[in-house]
Amino acid sequence: MRRRRLPLVGLLVLPLLGGLVPLLAAPGTAQAASGCSGRPAKTVEFSTGELRVYKSRAHACAVTVAKKPGKRRTMSVTLQARGGRVVSDKGSYTKMAGPVTVNALNRCVRATGAIGKKSVSTGWILC
Repeated sequence: MRRRRLPLVGLLVLPLLGGLVPLLAAPGTAQAASGCSGRPAKTVEFSTGELRVYKSRAHACAVTVAKKPGKRRTMSVTLQARGGRVVSDKGSYTKMAGPVTVNALNRCVRATGAIGKKSVSTGWILC
């Protein structure tokens, strides 16, 4: 007499596969850690961190991220669509300033990020 072990194998494999589901998430979820939705459009590095700009169909979003998070210091990020107002976030942060978002459907944008006394700007992009 042979016993069928298929149900036992299934009981062991299903929890293992369930643990892989978060690793197989959609590629767009990587931006969730930055607070911006959309695809990465531009990253500009500078000595104390980097400025990241993301673009979706109708919006642009930007954050400034510290290279060495942990110590509280002055950080800022600004974003402006051509012909629109400047949107900014400035304060004393440990890891990241932003996100800031503007309506950028068919418009160029420019972003600036700063950590301490070091800053960087993109100029007009996404035109």
